[in-house]
Amino acid sequence: MSTLLARGPAGAATTRSGAPLRACRGPAPFRSHFQSVVASAAPAADASAPAEKPQKQPKQQQQKKQGGGGGGGGKAAEAAVTPRSEDFSKWYLEVVAKAELADYGPVRGTMVIRPYGYSIWESVQGVLDARFKELGVQNAYFPQLIPYSFIAKEAEHVEGFAPELALVTKGGGKDLEEPLVVRPTSETIINHMFSQWIQSYRDLPLLVNQWCNVHRWEMRTRPFVRTLEFLWQEGHTAHATAEEAEAEARTMVDVYTDFAVDIAAMPVVPGRKSRIESFAGANCTYTIEAMMGDKRALQAGTSHNLGTNFAKAFGTMYLDKESKRQHVHQTSWGVSTRIIGGVIMTHGDDKGLRLPPRLAPIQAVIIPIVKKEEDRVPVSEAAAKLAAAAKAAGIRVKVDSDERQTPGWKYNHWEMRGVPVRVEVGPKDVQSGTCVTARRDMGKEGKQMGVSMEPADFTAHVQGLLDSIQEGLLAQARAFRDENIVDVRSYEELKAAVAEGKWARGGWSGSDDDERRVKEETQATLRCFPFDQPAGPHTCLMTGLPAAEVAIFAKSY
Repeated sequence: MSTLLARGPAGAATTRSGAPLRACRGPAPFRSHFQSVVASAAPAADASAPAEKPQKQPKQQQQKKQGGGGGGGGKAAEAAVTPRSEDFSKWYLEVVAKAELADYGPVRGTMVIRPYGYSIWESVQGVLDARFKELGVQNAYFPQLIPYSFIAKEAEHVEGFAPELALVTKGGGKDLEEPLVVRPTSETIINHMFSQWIQSYRDLPLLVNQWCNVHRWEMRTRPFVRTLEFLWQEGHTAHATAEEAEAEARTMVDVYTDFAVDIAAMPVVPGRKSRIESFAGANCTYTIEAMMGDKRALQAGTSHNLGTNFAKAFGTMYLDKESKRQHVHQTSWGVSTRIIGGVIMTHGDDKGLRLPPRLAPIQAVIIPIVKKEEDRVPVSEAAAKLAAAAKAAGIRVKVDSDERQTPGWKYNHWEMRGVPVRVEVGPKDVQSGTCVTARRDMGKEGKQMGVSMEPADFTAHVQGLLDSIQEGLLAQARAFRDENIVDVRSYEELKAAVAEGKWARGGWSGSDDDERRVKEETQATLRCFPFDQPAGPHTCLMTGLPAAEVAIFAKSY
């Protein structure tokens, strides 16, 4: 796992690895049209992305209880999910329902995150929050209701978010003097506060983050991936120089890359967004792009260099060492519950979830197998001792001692939930001082008999399995990604690659209109200019002119 470096001296424009930073391009030109929306909006999503209609979740189908034995299997105790290859969209929704991750809320486009789904989000929070604090970022909280006039202060920002705004126009039974926006993001209200908190260069850098919910009026929704309301973290920083802000934006996209690769086992492609695809009001946006199991791209996290755009709109200034008033340079960056959807679609299989061990709320589940009443106490005691040893070794473990279900039912239940390792303990295992382990990422070949129940041996074995599973999931996902990225030299080759569902990578120096043409004709968008650029020279696939960089185009969620 990559280590986080401490911030460099003021003005240093380097990432943690010391790589040079490419200068940001300026913000996209302002487009004058504007639409005011009151709790209703047109979708901002790619029209080609699959949409999901809210539907009642199917109840789990339970079959007759099956008899269990030491290390034995059982027939499927829950209805199987639709195969991924048959209907990826249906498969996804069924996994979300059967793994008890989320349900549909009563308001169209909303979701209820169930306890198991929320525990995954807590894992995300735990890792990222610790990393932010290592970098000196402090948590805060800002109001959910934002005066509409704040949103309108930054022209490009209001235009970009207008179709997604939900407005509150009444309060206490009376019309409000000014509509209030239900938080879509917090750059505006945070700048309002920054302008009061920041007076001198001694107040910089100012580094805050908040964990909160946001609302964006989406009409094409999918649990975790795109919903009316979602959870996220949003970091906001203010700096004395443009170089410091650029270094901060790059550092945070590196943090997200590390998390995606090292924790979520998602081999993302980090890079810079085009002007068209950048955040509204940013000088430039950095992104991590992940390939899902259906080959669509998912924007899994972003970091924005805001320049002085919001500072100028809100008068956020500081007195420098020469006693001159200067606008601060800012960044914002965020990851949301969308990352859970990304994990599902990256690693899930026809048995349900496959969670990377470093992210899994439960890394190992221990299933006692009792046939006779006289076996209950010794088997339960053996399971409890294994659990205690695992917890002492830092392994997140659960003993499933629910007597209402058979071992076979439990095997399928925990497979659906993606728990990486299963441990089976029966009466014969107790007599022999051994147990059985099974890996979620493998079939029958992942089952191992005769594992010692001595605490040191047992925990070493389980930890070895967890490490192997983590590495294996990442390797599988990386191989799948690399197999489905095609290098193209012309627009015709791009169209052919996209038609096959693949990512197209090629030289790009096209105009904004050229980029829009690609989207209109292929439904693919420019996902990013990857940081990892192949050696040149490059030729633009659209114009045939020299290109300084290659870009990736793909259909996306």
